[in-house]
Amino acid sequence: MATRPGVAVFFAGSLLLANSPALAQKSAPPADYPSRPIRIVVPFTPGGQPDIYARLLIPGLSESFRQQIIADNRPGAGGSIGSKIVADAAPDGYTLLSVSTGHTINPFVYSKLPYDTLKAFAGITRTYSAPFLLVVPASLGPRSVKDLVELAKARPGQLNFASAGNGSGTHFAGEMLKMSARIDVVHVPYRGITESLTDIMAGRAQFFMAPMGSAAQLVREGRLRGLGVSSAKRSPALPDIPTIAESGVPGFEWDAWGSLLVPARTPREIVNRWNQEIRRAVSAPDVIKRLHAIGMDAAPTTPEEVDDLIRQQMAVVAKLAKAAGIKPE
Repeated sequence: MATRPGVAVFFAGSLLLANSPALAQKSAPPADYPSRPIRIVVPFTPGGQPDIYARLLIPGLSESFRQQIIADNRPGAGGSIGSKIVADAAPDGYTLLSVSTGHTINPFVYSKLPYDTLKAFAGITRTYSAPFLLVVPASLGPRSVKDLVELAKARPGQLNFASAGNGSGTHFAGEMLKMSARIDVVHVPYRGITESLTDIMAGRAQFFMAPMGSAAQLVREGRLRGLGVSSAKRSPALPDIPTIAESGVPGFEWDAWGSLLVPARTPREIVNRWNQEIRRAVSAPDVIKRLHAIGMDAAPTTPEEVDDLIRQQMAVVAKLAKAAGIKPE
């Protein structure tokens, strides 16, 4: 997530980007790497964005590495169970972790994570970015972000915004909008995305920063009204819907994203090899097409850039958590 004028305040005084403590070792990997199957731990149930993306890449990566690669779903505790497995794994390039934005949120909602988010892992690359889609009931009056902001300011404390749960990415996306637009709205957590969308369609909540892949079709069908996307640019999935930044909240940007990580001290040569092969895999036309269909974009980075991204995101989340009174439990 790039810093923008409207969110730069969250970074001020927060980013002292030193060398990552999770940088991989310089020792060389075995000449025959990889010589056995590789697993990508997905710390969520099948069907989520980190799982979808890993499974999209696996065929191409398996061919490049000439080795079996499997997705190993280990859900629980907001992703921390699967993350702990990788944190404890040997740093030999045979165990990877597919994480989402929640990886940077967990330190602020769980009081005792069984690993250090910044020290236990080394980044390979960011894998995808996906905007949130600001949706309202089709029956609600606002037809633009500006309209919604004006309504919220006219009725302070009376509008509700839904989320998929306390501390979720959708919760923090809503808090980001609340703070950036300077509106007084009430957070209503649900047990998941489906429940949130159901109550938005029924008009029991007034807006929801929904994952693009979950809400785009409902907007196309007219069951929800899409007001804006959270990314810096419009989404190919709904190109007629403006960004939130161009539609009433200048500088706003808050994307969901995914990254692939390895245990800290994994040899740099292995990290670089994975980075190279992932870049090749995501450039395949069929992968790009399938990603766009679900509102996702390939967004590879260097290993250093993904480490910086995680630190920067944690700085933003820390500010939002403090402003919203969110405390680890």
